[in-house]
Amino acid sequence: MNLEEYRTVFVVSGLILCLVASAPTLSLYVPFPSGERFSELWVLGPGHMAEDYPFNVSAGESYLVYVGVGNHLGSSAYYVAYVKFRNQTGTLPNATAGTPSPLPSLYEYRVFVEDGETWEGALRFSFSGFSFFENQCLVEDFVVNDVAFNVGAVASWDEENNGFYYQVFIELWIYSVESDSFQYHNRFVSIWLNMTG
Repeated sequence: MNLEEYRTVFVVSGLILCLVASAPTLSLYVPFPSGERFSELWVLGPGHMAEDYPFNVSAGESYLVYVGVGNHLGSSAYYVAYVKFRNQTGTLPNATAGTPSPLPSLYEYRVFVEDGETWEGALRFSFSGFSFFENQCLVEDFVVNDVAFNVGAVASWDEENNGFYYQVFIELWIYSVESDSFQYHNRFVSIWLNMTG
């Protein structure tokens, strides 16, 4: 090898070493491809597992589930998880159109979640003032974490499934800096309940 070839190898090796050494700083200015960006929303049973959800419920009893949010957006996010309650005719969010349910929010969790982190909170609920008449069930109050909400929800007897069915569902909203407001994040989870009296 002659002197020119040694010089070329030395220069190329030096450039490669400089690029490797500057990679951490370079990553601040050059966007590298990343994985999918998304948020998670879940509801777990009383044992923090996807099992043992309350189903057959009655007045005066208290039930526990856990609501969770995971952030995989690449930056911190400010979320609101709205708790809503419906009978079998109440409107759910429309996943195709990306619109929330028009039903009122009864309870909310406001949380900041760092990228790659999760948050989980208890959702303890019960019912008071419910009655049965003919083929209908009236739930007057839905109590969430010791706060009572008058819902006045009537469910008709479901002959096919033998019950009076209601649904607790949670919608995920995220704060948008551009609009300076929370926007529906097109995620919701729910649990079905059968009022047994």
